[in-house]
Amino acid sequence: MMQYFHRQVQLWGEETQRSLQSKKIAIVGAGGLGSSLAFALGASGIGEIHMIDFDEVSLHNIHRQIAFTMGDEGKNKAVINAATIEARCPFAKAIAHECDFITWTKKNIQVDLIIDATDNLPTRGDINTYAKSVNMPWLYGSVEAFHGQVCFIDKSSFNDAFKIVTKTPAGIAAPIVMHIASLQANLALRFLTGMSVKKDMLYYLFFNEDGEMVTQKFGLPKAD
Repeated sequence: MMQYFHRQVQLWGEETQRSLQSKKIAIVGAGGLGSSLAFALGASGIGEIHMIDFDEVSLHNIHRQIAFTMGDEGKNKAVINAATIEARCPFAKAIAHECDFITWTKKNIQVDLIIDATDNLPTRGDINTYAKSVNMPWLYGSVEAFHGQVCFIDKSSFNDAFKIVTKTPAGIAAPIVMHIASLQANLALRFLTGMSVKKDMLYYLFFNEDGEMVTQKFGLPKAD
């Protein structure tokens, strides 16, 4: 196993690498962010990964959802991602859940971290409500056009900080999806390996009119 994870072992040692085998995470959404997270975290040594998505692959998904290729249309996204994780890493168990998040919560599966890879505010509100009910942190991430945001939510509340509305997302460039998922994956690994993580800090990344990438950060208030 240590040969497979050789470069990570150089980073944090064999003991920390072995500790990841006992960790369990849930990735809610197996599309753009979800498939990038599956690639980034699926081969990192996390012992159990739950992929949650009721949706099927459509042709317009493939350009930005890196787990899918031509011919996957009509197949469930979570199933494909789970198979990809296990094909790339023999040390990870990946379980596909062909359902929505609320249905998944009724299965009473215990995990160490929930990672949001959805594309709508109401589901993120549901994740926040559930996470608070079981005293669990979760990782928020969203993308649109050329910008995105990430936050490791612990003591704050997504439902308090954001207005929960239903809206049609704007267009999106594929690279920003992978970029935001990468940031989420880094925060997840730091947390799961016991490294320090700045919690309840919203990071907002965007390109301004001059093409300069700007990063802003905002502290979120504690939940009431």
